[in-house]
Amino acid sequence: MHALSLRLLKGNYGIMETLKFNELNISPEIFRGVKDMGFEEASPIQSKAIPIAMTGADIIGQAQTGTGKTAAFGIPVLEKVKKEIKHPQTLILCPTRELAVQAAEEIRKLAKYMHGVKVLPIYGGQDITKQIRALKGTQIIIGTPGRVMDHLRRKTIRCDYVDTIVLDEADEMLNMGFREDIETVLTYIPNKDRQTILFSATMPQAILDITKNYQKPDAKMIKVVKKELTVPVIEQYYLDVKRKDKVEVLCRLLDYYEPKLSLVFCNTKKMVDDLTEILKGRGYFAEGLHGDMSQAQRDRVMKSFRDGKTDILIATDVAARGIDVDDVEAVFNYDIPQDDEYYVHRIGRTGRAGRTGRSFTFVKGKEVYKLKDIMRYCKTKIYAMPVPSLNDVNQIKIEKVMDKIGNVIEEEDLTSMINTIQKQINESDYTAMDIAAAFLKMYMGQPNDSNDSNAEYAFDNTGAEEEGMARLFINIGKAQKVKAKDILGAIAGEANIPGKLVGAIDLYDKYTFVEVPKENAAEVLAAMKNVKIKGKMINIEPANAK
Repeated sequence: MHALSLRLLKGNYGIMETLKFNELNISPEIFRGVKDMGFEEASPIQSKAIPIAMTGADIIGQAQTGTGKTAAFGIPVLEKVKKEIKHPQTLILCPTRELAVQAAEEIRKLAKYMHGVKVLPIYGGQDITKQIRALKGTQIIIGTPGRVMDHLRRKTIRCDYVDTIVLDEADEMLNMGFREDIETVLTYIPNKDRQTILFSATMPQAILDITKNYQKPDAKMIKVVKKELTVPVIEQYYLDVKRKDKVEVLCRLLDYYEPKLSLVFCNTKKMVDDLTEILKGRGYFAEGLHGDMSQAQRDRVMKSFRDGKTDILIATDVAARGIDVDDVEAVFNYDIPQDDEYYVHRIGRTGRAGRTGRSFTFVKGKEVYKLKDIMRYCKTKIYAMPVPSLNDVNQIKIEKVMDKIGNVIEEEDLTSMINTIQKQINESDYTAMDIAAAFLKMYMGQPNDSNDSNAEYAFDNTGAEEEGMARLFINIGKAQKVKAKDILGAIAGEANIPGKLVGAIDLYDKYTFVEVPKENAAEVLAAMKNVKIKGKMINIEPANAK
């Protein structure tokens, strides 16, 4: 095996053995695929498994779900594949259709620059005739045991060139009653001619029997077991959020709690860059931090964050190591962490020096199970919370304004202001309550209706350049090949207002600002809901002040 400079990254919560992907001796094509996916550093299971698997040795790997196992076997499989041979060379067995599809998608991303490599998921419930046609020219097959066995018996999958079998989530496959199917599949390829890689979260006797009967005696055991971790005393919440709604929910939480400093964690560098650009476009003081930045850039970003000039720091786990800022009041897991230990490292950056700290984790679908794993291993409770409505956000802002007003009343001399208001009351039909409410409305510049879907907006504070105009934010831009005429056409067509009334249209990579007359702004917002531009469903809302 080639020499590796293994690093032991020590922290408050234990030791993680990790390598950078460029230390794993992988091909340039695969490395480009890894970089495009935004990953900086291999996970512990990847760091251990990839070098061994690339030697051709059999592997018995024990690791939990969500530790990066797919790349741990996917990268060695891709390194081994012969592009010129248009026949199956690797069979990967997964317990469910969802996992098979997920694994196929990830391996395709890794193989993005390996032209001539075909990856195909197969599972029950699909038309088998279509499946047979799709199998033509496929080198890597990922499927459920029953469907793979069916194809082997039909001879629609031939094993003349198969030299690698991967059993992913082997314990789960046994729990689902697939033992006989697995053993049948394994008998199709002679033991001496194949590399067998097995991953399992647990190692019951049935798994050990398979390893004994179907793997070589010198199979390498790799174990990445989670430590039981305890977390600091922090208010921990999770929210059920669809991917497309994450930005909106994050903004609402930021507006609701108004944390002094916030850390937002993403799993990839690309997501850090994208989210940073979106939040800046919405008027937040945000900066990104990841491994592709130079040391000078990182130092500048961190100084701005420590000095309070940047309110929100968006970072990957690797880049965030070494961040030591006491005033962080909230941590947002925009992406659920890939490793349970990462969760502890993330949220431990708030609630320091006796301060109150909060953490919020966004999850959807099966990610809830990953969250339960985190709770179990970290011995912590993460509470479900609803997404704050626009009315909730507005109400908390009003309460904070009222607190400020109370302080002014207590501490300031308001005699001249009282006299002015009294004079206005005497000369008009307005009450003191009317005047106070109007001042609050002018100060807030917020929705005055509790119904999110029909909220009326005050458009006085959107950062419009031209008087009498309101500036609106749209979540698409140049990256989606959108042009100004597309925005103009959509607004004119959907809102039924003359195109000449539409003002400045400022296109950026991921978003667009457009100005419309204030009197038409609410109409435009209502008309543009559920509208697609360039095939993409858009989100449109009043912009923040510049």
